Amino acid sequence: MEDGVLKEGFLVKRGHIVHNWKARWFILRQNTLVYYKLEGGRRVTPPKGRIFLDGCTITCPCLEYENRPLLIKLKTQTSTEYFLEACSREERDAWAFEITGAIHAGQPGKVQQLHSLRNSFKLPPHISLHRIVDKMHDSSTGIRSSPNMEQGSTYKKTFLGSSLVDWLISNSFVASRLEAVTLASMLMEENFLRPVGVRSMGAIRSGDLAEQFLDDSTALYTFAESYKKKISPKEEINLSTVELSGTVVKQGYLAKQGHKRKNWKVRRFVLRKDPAFLHYYDPSKEENRPVGGFSLRGSLVSALEDNGVPTGVKGNVQGNLFKVITKDDTHYYIQASSKAERAEWIEAIKKLT
Repeated sequence: MEDGVLKEGFLVKRGHIVHNWKARWFILRQNTLVYYKLEGGRRVTPPKGRIFLDGCTITCPCLEYENRPLLIKLKTQTSTEYFLEACSREERDAWAFEITGAIHAGQPGKVQQLHSLRNSFKLPPHISLHRIVDKMHDSSTGIRSSPNMEQGSTYKKTFLGSSLVDWLISNSFVASRLEAVTLASMLMEENFLRPVGVRSMGAIRSGDLAEQFLDDSTALYTFAESYKKKISPKEEINLSTVELSGTVVKQGYLAKQGHKRKNWKVRRFVLRKDPAFLHYYDPSKEENRPVGGFSLRGSLVSALEDNGVPTGVKGNVQGNLFKVITKDDTHYYIQASSKAERAEWIEAIKKLT
């Protein structure tokens, strides 16, 4: 990293005038967050823009876009709003942590509070959020949804915040109410649950980094509609559900060379095991379905030389490249943002080939 850089990497940013979404390379320094367009694996100067952090407020998680649960929202002193999407909950939280630290750099007490938040409860590796939600839906042992009234309005198929906390403890997913609130917040962040009514929606809008799920008998929640996704027959043609059923091992933004036009685009890559597949997603699109992917069984992966443009690579793209050759001899050319990131991806893929 360059001197003074606190964090750098890809985030997907919403446009100001046309609300489309594009991957940009972000660099965080003590008082600014600068973003660049990337072409041919290199950032284009001058930068596309910069966000001045002095007096900024940060909202994380930001749940304003149902199909984009991994958002951070920044609001500047001039009330300009920026929506930034990370590739995973861990990466989003890491960005939020560093940005908040940069905003509050002159307030040591606030930074110390952030450190304690960052080191809070983590879900045990053998328990997945999907498994918890499946159990919540169980007709005999799950969480009971029913009509609930708040301020004169009746909300169907809802449950109380305190009831979910009780349920998570009684099913041994957590050991305390504090852990249950953290776990419920994670379920909400990942778009499995959503707040309903004035009380719970008010907690979300507060924009505080503290837990945004309320252990309260007046706060209402329900299952997010996106949990029961309806897939049209047209979308099922090329993707079997088996491919996407594996455990996620690694995910992140990488640049990939196209097969036909040979142009380079940033994609969100997701590596899964059991079965071993590598899928890639278009971060500019709303739907969370892969635009491509392949089985890793029998594949070969290797780093490409950093001096000059390697054979098979089109355009003046150099550095941090690697290649995956599938069992049917399809060649994928991919670029990481650093040598260390490239090494991590190669090692993770090799374990599954």
